[in-house]
Amino acid sequence: MSSSCLVEKIGYHLRLSEPDKALLARLEEAEEPVSAGAQVREAGSTVEHMYVVRAGWFYDHVLLPDGRRQVLHLHYPGDIVGLPEIPFARTGAALTSATGGVLCPFPKQALDQVFERAPRLAALLFSIGMVEHAVLADRIRVIGRMGARERVAHFLLEVVSRLRVTRRDLGARFELPLTQAVIGDAVGLSNVYVSRALSQLEASGAIRRRGRNIELLDEPGMKREVDFEDRHFRIDTSWFPAS
Repeated sequence: MSSSCLVEKIGYHLRLSEPDKALLARLEEAEEPVSAGAQVREAGSTVEHMYVVRAGWFYDHVLLPDGRRQVLHLHYPGDIVGLPEIPFARTGAALTSATGGVLCPFPKQALDQVFERAPRLAALLFSIGMVEHAVLADRIRVIGRMGARERVAHFLLEVVSRLRVTRRDLGARFELPLTQAVIGDAVGLSNVYVSRALSQLEASGAIRRRGRNIELLDEPGMKREVDFEDRHFRIDTSWFPAS
């Protein structure tokens, strides 16, 4: 179970018992390799299965009537894909792989054991779903009120804060295996404006780029500039039911 990305992520927020780890491990029993750029499911698909991301990066997106794409959520190793869609019979967004990866599909019904046997774990899964909504709300605020440079800076901070949940030794340098098109569709910018914003951040000394690697040279300054709040750093568990 030490190789479980899901256990690693959940364990960041909550001390897990061995029965808790066993429940989570069952969600990762099946594995499906996914190639880069593959669409895993379409919008409007029946919500029968959910996924644990074991490896790779994925994203949810919707297509607007004029064909433009809006990227909603990014998914990293350790994420459960579909938590906000649990109440619905059909998905509201398509799921696509940004990189090659591995998904572990499991039936939505399998969550019943978590809710019946591990109420603290169920409370945490509920909270993580709410964190996803908070992250999306933050991005809506940024898109509606900030310029290109600030949008891209906020996006980079959002990515690194989530990566640190399962990579606790991660410093200021990380790999960003996303195209400028995907970044642009997440923050409402064209490729040209994403490229320009990254160049501006680099020229100002805020970041350094080496291929797909990004290094945040002035993370505190970037956070002040965009009023960034790390939604992933700590979840309030004080209200969780007793173990």
